[in-house]
Amino acid sequence: MKNRILSVTGSIILLAMMVSISTISVQASDSDLKMVDGSYLTLEDSSTGHSSSKTRGQYLMTGDCSISNAGLTRIYAYASTTANQKVKYMATLVFIEQYHEDVDEWGQVDYWIEESFNDDYMSTAKSIKVDRGYYYRVVANHIAGDEYPYEETASVTDGIFVP
Repeated sequence: MKNRILSVTGSIILLAMMVSISTISVQASDSDLKMVDGSYLTLEDSSTGHSSSKTRGQYLMTGDCSISNAGLTRIYAYASTTANQKVKYMATLVFIEQYHEDVDEWGQVDYWIEESFNDDYMSTAKSIKVDRGYYYRVVANHIAGDEYPYEETASVTDGIFVP
């Protein structure tokens, strides 16, 4: 009976140590992530960005964008713009950026513009060939309104690494 109590107690102590060690290592790796111009450099396969909740206006409600690793030399980029109501004009400008470690800055590698008229939602997506060994992110500008000047907001993802 005494051996059984010692065995159970030892197992509980060992389990508690393993949980605390894994929690500490996860916290340490999260705090070690580098941030460049609002985006963390991550080793994740995908990332999603949302416009600020303070951007909701008379016409424009939200803007979202995402990036995901789509293979050895491809990424998939997506962006959407949502209005509060049907508007005369909507546009989403999508920029693909690559992190340049030597100058510690993001540089543009591709972009496109998608427009919609008399609508309340639009989305756009593209698969892009990229170089391996770099971090990539998506920056999207979201525009909506009935007359100029239109309401605008932006969304940005974290950087994902393409090995």
